[in-house]
Amino acid sequence: MITFALLDDRDIYFYSPPNIDLALSIRHSLLFCLYKGEKYAIIPSKEYLGALQYYNKLSLTYPIAHLSPAGYENLYMKFLELKTDLALSKAVPNDAEYIDEELSLVDFIKNSADLLTSEESAPIIKFVNTIFYQAIKRKASDIHIETHEKKGEVRFRIDGALLKHIDLDKNVIDLIISRIKVISALDISEKRLPQDGRTRVTVAGKHLDVRVSVLPTYHGERVVLRLLMQAEAIPSLRELGFDAKTTSEFEELLKYSHGIILVTGPTGSGKSTTLHSFLQQLATPEKNIISIEDPVEYDAPNVSQIAVNTKAGLTFASGLRSILRQDPDIIMIGEIRDSETAHIAIQAAMTGHLVLSTLHTNNATAALTRLADMEIDKFLITSTLLGVLAQRLVRCLCTKCKVQTLLSDANADDLHLAHGLSVSQPKGCENCNYSGYHGRVAIGEFFRVDDTLRPLLKISENDFEIREIMRGRGMQFISDQLIALLLDHTTGMDEIIRVGVKEA
Repeated sequence: MITFALLDDRDIYFYSPPNIDLALSIRHSLLFCLYKGEKYAIIPSKEYLGALQYYNKLSLTYPIAHLSPAGYENLYMKFLELKTDLALSKAVPNDAEYIDEELSLVDFIKNSADLLTSEESAPIIKFVNTIFYQAIKRKASDIHIETHEKKGEVRFRIDGALLKHIDLDKNVIDLIISRIKVISALDISEKRLPQDGRTRVTVAGKHLDVRVSVLPTYHGERVVLRLLMQAEAIPSLRELGFDAKTTSEFEELLKYSHGIILVTGPTGSGKSTTLHSFLQQLATPEKNIISIEDPVEYDAPNVSQIAVNTKAGLTFASGLRSILRQDPDIIMIGEIRDSETAHIAIQAAMTGHLVLSTLHTNNATAALTRLADMEIDKFLITSTLLGVLAQRLVRCLCTKCKVQTLLSDANADDLHLAHGLSVSQPKGCENCNYSGYHGRVAIGEFFRVDDTLRPLLKISENDFEIREIMRGRGMQFISDQLIALLLDHTTGMDEIIRVGVKEA
Protein backbone atom coordinates (compact mmCIF):
# COMPACT_ATOMS: atom_id res chain seq x y z
CA MET A 1 0.00 0.00 0.00
CA ILE A 2 1.25 3.47 -0.92
CA THR A 3 1.57 5.82 2.07
CA PHE A 4 0.06 9.32 1.88
CA ALA A 5 -0.23 12.11 4.44
CA LEU A 6 -3.06 11.84 6.99
CA LEU A 7 -4.83 15.21 7.35
CA ASP A 8 -6.43 16.48 10.54
CA ASP A 9 -10.25 16.20 10.11
CA ARG A 10 -10.82 19.38 12.13
CA ASP A 11 -8.95 21.60 9.64
CA ILE A 12 -10.43 20.44 6.33
CA TYR A 13 -13.01 22.34 4.28
CA PHE A 14 -15.20 21.13 1.45
CA TYR A 15 -13.91 21.98 -2.06
CA SER A 16 -15.32 21.08 -5.49
CA PRO A 17 -12.85 21.65 -8.38
CA PRO A 18 -14.27 23.31 -11.52
CA ASN A 19 -14.70 21.20 -14.67
CA ILE A 20 -14.68 17.94 -12.71
CA ASP A 21 -17.56 15.49 -13.21
CA LEU A 22 -18.90 15.26 -9.67
CA ALA A 23 -20.82 12.02 -10.26
CA LEU A 24 -17.76 10.23 -11.69
CA SER A 25 -15.57 11.52 -8.89
CA ILE A 26 -18.00 10.22 -6.25
CA ARG A 27 -18.33 6.90 -8.08
CA HIS A 28 -14.57 6.42 -7.92
CA SER A 29 -14.41 7.61 -4.26
CA LEU A 30 -12.13 10.52 -5.18
CA LEU A 31 -12.90 13.63 -3.11
CA PHE A 32 -11.31 17.06 -2.73
CA CYS A 33 -10.80 19.48 0.15
CA LEU A 34 -9.00 22.58 1.37
CA TYR A 35 -6.47 22.06 4.16
CA LYS A 36 -4.61 25.09 5.58
CA GLY A 37 -5.27 26.97 2.35
CA GLU A 38 -3.99 24.16 0.09
CA LYS A 39 -6.12 22.00 -2.24
CA TYR A 40 -5.85 18.25 -1.71
CA ALA A 41 -7.21 15.16 -3.45
CA ILE A 42 -8.59 12.74 -0.84
CA ILE A 43 -8.71 9.01 -1.43
CA PRO A 44 -10.01 6.36 1.00
CA SER A 45 -7.49 4.52 3.14
CA LYS A 46 -8.96 1.18 2.03
CA GLU A 47 -9.67 0.23 -1.58
CA TYR A 48 -7.76 3.25 -2.81
CA LEU A 49 -6.62 1.83 -6.16
CA GLY A 50 -9.79 2.82 -8.07
CA ALA A 51 -9.60 6.40 -6.75
CA LEU A 52 -5.90 6.58 -7.59
CA GLN A 53 -6.41 5.30 -11.14
CA TYR A 54 -9.18 7.83 -11.75
CA TYR A 55 -7.02 10.64 -10.31
CA ASN A 56 -4.20 9.75 -12.73
CA LYS A 57 -6.61 10.31 -15.67
CA LEU A 58 -7.28 13.88 -14.55
CA SER A 59 -5.02 16.81 -15.34
CA LEU A 60 -4.69 17.80 -11.68
CA THR A 61 -1.60 18.49 -9.61
CA TYR A 62 -3.18 18.38 -6.16
CA PRO A 63 -1.24 16.44 -3.52
CA ILE A 64 -2.98 13.22 -2.46
CA ALA A 65 -3.89 12.57 1.18
CA HIS A 66 -5.99 10.41 3.51
CA LEU A 67 -8.55 11.28 6.17
CA SER A 68 -9.71 9.23 9.11
CA PRO A 69 -12.69 6.95 8.26
CA ALA A 70 -15.09 9.36 10.02
CA GLY A 71 -13.59 12.40 8.32
CA TYR A 72 -13.77 10.75 4.90
CA GLU A 73 -17.41 9.78 5.50
CA ASN A 74 -18.36 13.36 6.44
CA LEU A 75 -16.66 14.76 3.33
CA TYR A 76 -18.27 12.06 1.18
CA MET A 77 -21.74 13.06 2.45
CA LYS A 78 -21.09 16.71 1.59
CA PHE A 79 -20.18 15.72 -1.97
CA LEU A 80 -23.38 13.64 -2.20
CA GLU A 81 -25.47 16.60 -1.03
CA LEU A 82 -23.89 18.89 -3.61
CA LYS A 83 -24.46 16.34 -6.35
CA THR A 84 -28.13 15.93 -5.39
CA ASP A 85 -28.68 19.69 -5.22
CA LEU A 86 -27.23 20.05 -8.71
CA ALA A 87 -29.45 17.22 -9.95
CA LEU A 88 -32.53 19.02 -8.62
CA SER A 89 -32.13 21.90 -11.08
CA LYS A 90 -31.92 19.42 -13.96
CA ALA A 91 -34.52 16.96 -12.70
CA VAL A 92 -37.48 18.07 -14.83
CA PRO A 93 -36.99 17.20 -18.51
CA ASN A 94 -39.54 17.66 -21.26
CA ASP A 95 -42.75 15.62 -21.28
CA ALA A 96 -41.53 13.22 -23.99
CA GLU A 97 -38.57 12.15 -21.86
CA TYR A 98 -40.89 11.48 -18.93
CA ILE A 99 -43.19 9.34 -21.07
CA ASP A 100 -40.27 7.41 -22.59
CA GLU A 101 -38.78 6.62 -19.17
CA GLU A 102 -41.99 6.09 -17.20
CA LEU A 103 -41.95 2.29 -17.17
CA SER A 104 -38.22 1.67 -16.68
CA LEU A 105 -36.00 1.10 -13.61
CA VAL A 106 -38.90 0.38 -11.26
CA ASP A 107 -36.63 -1.46 -8.82
CA PHE A 108 -34.57 1.66 -8.05
CA ILE A 109 -36.43 2.80 -4.92
CA LYS A 110 -38.42 -0.44 -4.58
CA ASN A 111 -35.24 -2.11 -3.37
CA SER A 112 -34.46 0.81 -1.04
CA ALA A 113 -31.45 2.00 -3.05
CA ASP A 114 -29.79 4.97 -1.43
CA LEU A 115 -31.35 8.12 -2.87
CA LEU A 116 -28.08 10.02 -2.75
CA THR A 117 -25.91 7.40 -4.43
CA SER A 118 -28.05 6.44 -7.42
CA GLU A 119 -26.19 6.94 -10.67
CA GLU A 120 -28.35 5.38 -13.42
CA SER A 121 -31.94 6.50 -12.80
CA ALA A 122 -34.71 7.46 -15.16
CA PRO A 123 -35.59 11.17 -15.06
CA ILE A 124 -38.92 10.59 -13.28
CA ILE A 125 -37.14 8.49 -10.66
CA LYS A 126 -34.57 11.21 -10.16
CA PHE A 127 -37.27 13.77 -9.64
CA VAL A 128 -39.15 11.66 -7.07
CA ASN A 129 -35.82 11.22 -5.30
CA THR A 130 -35.19 14.93 -5.15
CA ILE A 131 -38.67 15.51 -3.72
CA PHE A 132 -37.87 13.13 -0.86
CA TYR A 133 -34.40 14.58 -0.42
CA GLN A 134 -35.58 18.19 -0.34
CA ALA A 135 -38.42 17.33 2.07
CA ILE A 136 -36.02 15.65 4.49
CA LYS A 137 -33.44 18.42 4.13
CA ARG A 138 -36.09 21.04 4.98
CA LYS A 139 -37.39 18.89 7.89
CA ALA A 140 -40.87 18.47 6.44
CA SER A 141 -43.31 16.13 8.17
CA ASP A 142 -45.53 15.59 5.10
CA ILE A 143 -45.33 15.85 1.32
CA HIS A 144 -48.51 16.84 -0.54
CA ILE A 145 -48.69 16.08 -4.27
CA GLU A 146 -51.89 17.57 -5.71
CA THR A 147 -53.57 17.60 -9.12
CA HIS A 148 -55.49 20.72 -10.14
CA GLU A 149 -57.38 21.55 -13.33
CA LYS A 150 -54.44 22.81 -15.38
CA LYS A 151 -51.35 21.97 -13.32
CA GLY A 152 -49.98 20.00 -10.43
CA GLU A 153 -48.39 21.19 -7.21
CA VAL A 154 -45.98 19.80 -4.61
CA ARG A 155 -46.16 21.25 -1.10
CA PHE A 156 -44.26 20.45 2.11
CA ARG A 157 -45.64 20.71 5.63
CA ILE A 158 -42.88 22.42 7.59
CA ASP A 159 -43.36 23.42 11.24
CA GLY A 160 -47.05 22.59 10.93
CA ALA A 161 -47.75 24.88 7.92
CA LEU A 162 -47.99 23.92 4.25
CA LEU A 163 -45.50 25.70 1.97
CA LYS A 164 -45.42 25.44 -1.81
CA HIS A 165 -42.36 23.63 -3.15
CA ILE A 166 -42.94 23.56 -6.93
CA ASP A 167 -45.61 23.78 -9.66
CA LEU A 168 -45.49 21.10 -12.37
CA ASP A 169 -47.24 20.11 -15.57
CA LYS A 170 -50.30 17.94 -14.92
CA ASN A 171 -48.84 15.04 -16.96
CA VAL A 172 -45.68 15.10 -14.86
CA ILE A 173 -47.73 14.94 -11.64
CA ASP A 174 -49.55 11.85 -13.00
CA LEU A 175 -46.22 10.13 -13.62
CA ILE A 176 -44.93 11.06 -10.16
CA ILE A 177 -48.06 9.59 -8.57
CA SER A 178 -47.69 6.42 -10.64
CA ARG A 179 -44.08 6.10 -9.48
CA ILE A 180 -45.08 6.54 -5.84
CA LYS A 181 -47.76 3.86 -6.27
CA VAL A 182 -45.16 1.45 -7.61
CA ILE A 183 -42.73 1.92 -4.73
CA SER A 184 -45.61 1.62 -2.23
CA ALA A 185 -46.95 -1.63 -3.73
CA LEU A 186 -50.28 -0.01 -4.69
CA ASP A 187 -52.44 -0.72 -7.74
CA ILE A 188 -51.13 1.58 -10.46
CA SER A 189 -54.27 1.10 -12.62
CA GLU A 190 -56.78 1.94 -9.86
CA LYS A 191 -57.62 5.63 -10.02
CA ARG A 192 -61.20 5.61 -8.71
CA LEU A 193 -60.73 4.42 -5.12
CA PRO A 194 -58.58 5.63 -2.21
CA GLN A 195 -55.47 3.55 -1.49
CA ASP A 196 -53.11 3.40 1.48
CA GLY A 197 -49.62 1.95 1.57
CA ARG A 198 -46.12 2.24 2.97
CA THR A 199 -42.62 2.39 1.57
CA ARG A 200 -39.09 2.90 2.83
CA VAL A 201 -36.43 5.17 1.40
CA THR A 202 -32.80 5.61 2.36
CA VAL A 203 -31.08 8.97 2.43
CA ALA A 204 -27.39 9.27 3.34
CA GLY A 205 -27.47 5.80 4.87
CA LYS A 206 -30.48 6.53 7.10
CA HIS A 207 -33.72 4.59 6.61
CA LEU A 208 -37.00 6.47 6.57
CA ASP A 209 -40.45 4.87 6.59
CA VAL A 210 -43.10 6.69 4.56
CA ARG A 211 -46.87 6.31 4.92
CA VAL A 212 -48.67 6.84 1.62
CA SER A 213 -52.29 7.90 1.11
CA VAL A 214 -53.74 8.24 -2.41
CA LEU A 215 -57.13 9.91 -2.87
CA PRO A 216 -59.08 10.44 -6.13
CA THR A 217 -60.33 14.02 -6.56
CA TYR A 218 -62.35 15.82 -9.26
CA HIS A 219 -59.28 16.79 -11.33
CA GLY A 220 -57.22 13.67 -10.63
CA GLU A 221 -55.46 11.91 -7.79
CA ARG A 222 -53.62 13.53 -4.91
CA VAL A 223 -51.04 11.90 -2.64
CA VAL A 224 -49.99 12.69 0.91
CA LEU A 225 -46.74 11.16 2.15
CA ARG A 226 -46.15 11.15 5.91
CA LEU A 227 -42.45 10.89 6.77
CA LEU A 228 -42.32 8.66 9.84
CA MET A 229 -39.56 9.17 12.36
CA GLN A 230 -37.04 6.62 13.57
CA ALA A 231 -36.23 5.70 17.16
CA GLU A 232 -33.26 8.08 17.36
CA ALA A 233 -35.65 10.98 16.66
CA ILE A 234 -37.68 10.36 19.84
CA PRO A 235 -36.89 13.23 22.22
CA SER A 236 -36.39 12.72 25.94
CA LEU A 237 -38.85 14.25 28.41
CA ARG A 238 -36.64 17.28 28.92
CA GLU A 239 -36.15 17.68 25.16
CA LEU A 240 -39.88 17.94 24.46
CA GLY A 241 -39.69 21.68 25.07
CA PHE A 242 -42.18 22.13 27.90
CA ASP A 243 -41.33 24.36 30.84
CA ALA A 244 -39.46 22.89 33.81
CA LYS A 245 -42.54 22.78 36.09
CA THR A 246 -44.61 20.79 33.58
CA THR A 247 -41.71 18.42 32.86
CA SER A 248 -41.21 17.66 36.55
CA GLU A 249 -44.95 16.94 36.86
CA PHE A 250 -44.67 14.44 33.99
CA GLU A 251 -41.81 12.70 35.76
CA GLU A 252 -43.81 12.41 38.97
CA LEU A 253 -46.85 11.06 37.13
CA LEU A 254 -44.86 8.38 35.31
CA LYS A 255 -43.84 6.85 38.65
CA TYR A 256 -47.36 5.42 39.10
CA SER A 257 -47.77 1.70 38.39
CA HIS A 258 -51.43 1.89 37.33
CA GLY A 259 -53.94 4.42 36.08
CA ILE A 260 -54.51 6.28 32.82
CA ILE A 261 -52.63 9.29 31.42
CA LEU A 262 -54.11 11.16 28.45
CA VAL A 263 -52.56 13.55 25.92
CA THR A 264 -55.02 15.68 23.96
CA GLY A 265 -54.82 18.10 21.08
CA PRO A 266 -55.60 18.46 17.37
CA THR A 267 -53.88 16.51 14.59
CA GLY A 268 -50.23 17.52 14.24
CA SER A 269 -49.83 18.85 17.77
CA GLY A 270 -47.15 16.31 18.74
CA LYS A 271 -49.27 13.90 20.80
CA SER A 272 -47.59 10.73 19.47
CA THR A 273 -44.13 12.18 20.05
CA THR A 274 -45.00 12.99 23.66
CA LEU A 275 -46.41 9.49 24.28
CA HIS A 276 -43.31 7.83 22.84
CA SER A 277 -41.14 10.09 24.97
CA PHE A 278 -43.11 8.86 28.02
CA LEU A 279 -42.57 5.24 26.93
CA GLN A 280 -38.81 5.70 26.56
CA GLN A 281 -38.72 7.22 30.04
CA LEU A 282 -40.53 4.14 31.38
CA ALA A 283 -38.77 1.45 29.35
CA THR A 284 -36.62 -0.92 31.41
CA PRO A 285 -35.77 -4.63 30.95
CA GLU A 286 -38.16 -5.49 33.82
CA LYS A 287 -41.24 -4.03 32.09
CA ASN A 288 -43.40 -5.42 29.31
CA ILE A 289 -44.54 -2.46 27.18
CA ILE A 290 -47.01 -2.98 24.32
CA SER A 291 -48.55 -0.35 22.07
CA ILE A 292 -51.34 -0.39 19.49
CA GLU A 293 -51.16 2.47 17.01
CA ASP A 294 -52.68 3.66 13.74
CA PRO A 295 -50.17 3.93 12.18
CA VAL A 296 -46.92 3.05 13.96
CA GLU A 297 -45.22 6.45 13.66
CA TYR A 298 -41.97 5.68 15.50
CA ASP A 299 -39.98 2.47 15.34
CA ALA A 300 -39.47 2.50 19.11
CA PRO A 301 -36.96 0.26 20.91
CA ASN A 302 -38.06 -1.76 23.95
CA VAL A 303 -41.73 -1.54 22.88
CA SER A 304 -43.80 -4.26 21.17
CA GLN A 305 -45.77 -2.27 18.61
CA ILE A 306 -48.98 -3.37 16.91
CA ALA A 307 -50.38 -1.59 13.85
CA VAL A 308 -54.18 -1.30 13.52
CA ASN A 309 -55.51 -3.15 10.47
CA THR A 310 -59.27 -2.62 10.20
CA LYS A 311 -59.52 -4.61 6.93
CA ALA A 312 -58.19 -7.67 8.76
CA GLY A 313 -60.39 -7.00 11.80
CA LEU A 314 -57.61 -5.67 14.02
CA THR A 315 -59.11 -2.56 15.64
CA PHE A 316 -58.02 -0.64 18.73
CA ALA A 317 -60.63 -2.52 20.79
CA SER A 318 -59.83 -6.04 19.52
CA GLY A 319 -56.09 -5.42 19.70
CA LEU A 320 -56.39 -4.06 23.22
CA ARG A 321 -58.20 -7.21 24.38
CA SER A 322 -55.37 -9.33 22.99
CA ILE A 323 -52.75 -7.09 24.61
CA LEU A 324 -54.31 -7.68 28.04
CA ARG A 325 -53.64 -11.42 27.59
CA GLN A 326 -49.94 -10.68 27.00
CA ASP A 327 -49.18 -9.80 30.64
CA PRO A 328 -48.33 -6.12 29.96
CA ASP A 329 -47.09 -3.64 32.55
CA ILE A 330 -47.62 -0.56 30.37
CA ILE A 331 -50.05 -0.15 27.47
CA MET A 332 -50.02 2.65 24.93
CA ILE A 333 -53.17 3.15 22.85
CA GLY A 334 -52.68 5.41 19.83
CA GLU A 335 -56.13 6.97 20.23
CA ILE A 336 -59.31 6.34 22.19
CA ARG A 337 -61.88 6.72 19.41
CA ASP A 338 -64.98 4.92 20.65
CA SER A 339 -66.83 3.76 23.73
CA GLU A 340 -65.61 0.16 23.47
CA THR A 341 -61.94 1.15 23.44
CA ALA A 342 -62.54 3.63 26.29
CA HIS A 343 -64.16 0.96 28.49
CA ILE A 344 -61.34 -1.55 27.93
CA ALA A 345 -58.71 1.14 28.61
CA ILE A 346 -60.41 2.12 31.90
CA GLN A 347 -60.68 -1.56 32.94
CA ALA A 348 -56.99 -2.08 32.16
CA ALA A 349 -56.10 0.96 34.30
CA MET A 350 -58.21 -0.41 37.17
CA THR A 351 -56.57 -3.84 37.05
CA GLY A 352 -53.00 -2.73 37.64
CA HIS A 353 -51.81 -1.46 34.27
CA LEU A 354 -50.45 1.96 33.38
CA VAL A 355 -52.30 3.12 30.26
CA LEU A 356 -51.17 5.98 28.00
CA SER A 357 -53.40 7.28 25.24
CA THR A 358 -54.66 10.29 23.29
CA LEU A 359 -58.02 12.01 22.87
CA HIS A 360 -59.18 14.70 20.45
CA THR A 361 -60.28 17.54 22.75
CA ASN A 362 -59.55 21.25 22.73
CA ASN A 363 -58.28 21.47 26.31
CA ALA A 364 -57.22 19.28 29.21
CA THR A 365 -60.40 19.45 31.31
CA ALA A 366 -62.61 18.65 28.30
CA ALA A 367 -61.22 15.10 28.43
CA LEU A 368 -63.56 14.43 31.36
CA THR A 369 -66.61 15.38 29.30
CA ARG A 370 -65.34 13.38 26.31
CA LEU A 371 -64.97 10.22 28.41
CA ALA A 372 -68.43 10.80 29.89
CA ASP A 373 -69.82 11.07 26.34
CA MET A 374 -68.32 7.63 25.73
CA GLU A 375 -70.55 6.34 28.56
CA ILE A 376 -67.78 5.96 31.14
CA ASP A 377 -69.16 6.35 34.67
CA LYS A 378 -67.87 9.41 36.49
CA PHE A 379 -66.60 7.41 39.47
CA LEU A 380 -64.51 5.24 37.11
CA ILE A 381 -63.01 8.33 35.47
CA THR A 382 -62.07 9.95 38.78
CA SER A 383 -60.62 6.75 40.24
CA THR A 384 -58.41 5.85 37.25
CA LEU A 385 -57.44 9.15 35.60
CA LEU A 386 -54.01 10.38 36.72
CA GLY A 387 -53.63 13.42 34.50
CA VAL A 388 -54.34 15.07 31.17
CA LEU A 389 -51.93 17.08 29.03
CA ALA A 390 -53.41 19.31 26.31
CA GLN A 391 -50.60 20.38 24.02
CA ARG A 392 -49.91 22.50 20.97
CA LEU A 393 -46.92 23.23 18.74
CA VAL A 394 -46.44 26.95 18.09
CA ARG A 395 -44.29 28.30 15.25
CA CYS A 396 -41.52 30.65 16.33
CA LEU A 397 -40.81 33.87 14.45
CA CYS A 398 -37.59 33.81 12.44
CA THR A 399 -35.00 35.61 14.55
CA LYS A 400 -33.21 36.95 11.46
CA CYS A 401 -36.15 38.82 9.91
CA LYS A 402 -38.95 39.41 12.45
CA VAL A 403 -39.97 43.04 12.82
CA GLN A 404 -41.40 44.84 15.83
CA THR A 405 -44.74 46.58 15.67
CA LEU A 406 -47.49 47.76 18.02
CA LEU A 407 -50.36 45.46 18.90
CA SER A 408 -53.52 46.88 17.33
CA ASP A 409 -56.16 48.25 19.71
CA ALA A 410 -58.71 45.76 18.38
CA ASN A 411 -56.45 42.78 19.09
CA ALA A 412 -55.49 44.22 22.49
CA ASP A 413 -59.18 44.51 23.44
CA ASP A 414 -59.84 41.00 22.16
CA LEU A 415 -57.04 39.58 24.33
CA HIS A 416 -57.88 41.84 27.31
CA LEU A 417 -54.47 43.51 27.12
CA ALA A 418 -53.37 47.13 27.53
CA HIS A 419 -53.10 49.32 24.43
CA GLY A 420 -49.70 50.21 22.94
CA LEU A 421 -47.88 46.95 23.68
CA SER A 422 -44.92 46.02 21.47
CA VAL A 423 -45.09 42.69 19.61
CA SER A 424 -43.34 41.17 16.57
CA GLN A 425 -44.64 40.01 13.24
CA PRO A 426 -43.23 37.81 10.43
CA LYS A 427 -41.46 39.27 7.42
CA GLY A 428 -39.73 36.43 5.55
CA CYS A 429 -36.16 35.81 4.44
CA GLU A 430 -33.96 33.08 2.99
CA ASN A 431 -33.32 31.60 6.44
CA CYS A 432 -37.02 30.78 6.96
CA ASN A 433 -37.91 30.04 3.31
CA TYR A 434 -39.74 33.38 3.27
CA SER A 435 -42.43 32.09 5.64
CA GLY A 436 -41.45 34.40 8.52
CA TYR A 437 -41.32 31.43 10.90
CA HIS A 438 -38.52 29.02 11.77
CA GLY A 439 -38.88 26.15 14.26
CA ARG A 440 -41.58 25.40 16.81
CA VAL A 441 -42.01 25.42 20.57
CA ALA A 442 -44.26 23.08 22.58
CA ILE A 443 -46.78 24.47 25.05
CA GLY A 444 -49.31 22.62 27.14
CA GLU A 445 -51.76 22.85 29.98
CA PHE A 446 -51.36 20.02 32.46
CA PHE A 447 -54.36 18.89 34.49
CA ARG A 448 -53.27 16.56 37.27
CA VAL A 449 -55.95 14.63 39.14
CA ASP A 450 -54.97 14.27 42.80
CA ASP A 451 -56.84 13.12 45.92
CA THR A 452 -57.97 16.64 46.82
CA LEU A 453 -59.49 17.15 43.38
CA ARG A 454 -61.32 13.82 42.97
CA PRO A 455 -64.27 14.67 45.27
CA LEU A 456 -64.81 17.93 43.35
CA LEU A 457 -64.81 16.11 40.01
CA LYS A 458 -67.56 13.77 41.18
CA ILE A 459 -69.97 16.63 41.97
CA SER A 460 -69.07 19.07 39.16
CA GLU A 461 -71.62 19.35 36.35
CA ASN A 462 -69.29 20.18 33.45
CA ASP A 463 -65.66 20.87 32.57
CA PHE A 464 -66.20 24.67 32.72
CA GLU A 465 -66.64 24.42 36.49
CA ILE A 466 -63.52 22.29 36.75
CA ARG A 467 -61.66 24.79 34.61
CA GLU A 468 -62.53 27.62 36.96
CA ILE A 469 -61.43 25.51 39.93
CA MET A 470 -58.09 24.82 38.25
CA ARG A 471 -57.64 28.50 37.35
CA GLY A 472 -58.04 29.29 41.04
CA ARG A 473 -55.31 26.75 41.77
CA GLY A 474 -52.91 28.55 39.42
CA MET A 475 -53.14 26.24 36.40
CA GLN A 476 -51.66 27.86 33.28
CA PHE A 477 -53.98 27.49 30.29
CA ILE A 478 -52.91 27.27 26.64
CA SER A 479 -54.37 30.73 25.96
CA ASP A 480 -52.26 32.24 28.76
CA GLN A 481 -49.10 30.68 27.34
CA LEU A 482 -49.89 31.86 23.81
CA ILE A 483 -50.29 35.45 25.00
CA ALA A 484 -46.99 35.15 26.89
CA LEU A 485 -45.24 33.95 23.70
CA LEU A 486 -46.74 36.90 21.80
CA LEU A 487 -45.59 39.47 24.35
CA ASP A 488 -42.03 38.14 24.55
CA HIS A 489 -41.76 38.31 20.70
CA THR A 490 -41.43 34.52 20.27
CA THR A 491 -44.42 34.25 17.92
CA GLY A 492 -46.84 36.50 16.05
CA MET A 493 -50.50 37.46 16.37
CA ASP A 494 -51.57 35.41 13.34
CA GLU A 495 -49.93 32.31 14.81
CA ILE A 496 -51.61 32.50 18.22
CA ILE A 497 -54.97 32.92 16.45
CA ARG A 498 -54.22 29.87 14.29
CA VAL A 499 -53.27 27.74 17.29
CA GLY A 500 -56.32 28.89 19.26
CA VAL A 501 -55.84 31.74 21.69
CA LYS A 502 -59.64 32.15 21.86
CA GLU A 503 -61.08 29.25 23.81
CA ALA A 504 -64.42 27.77 22.83
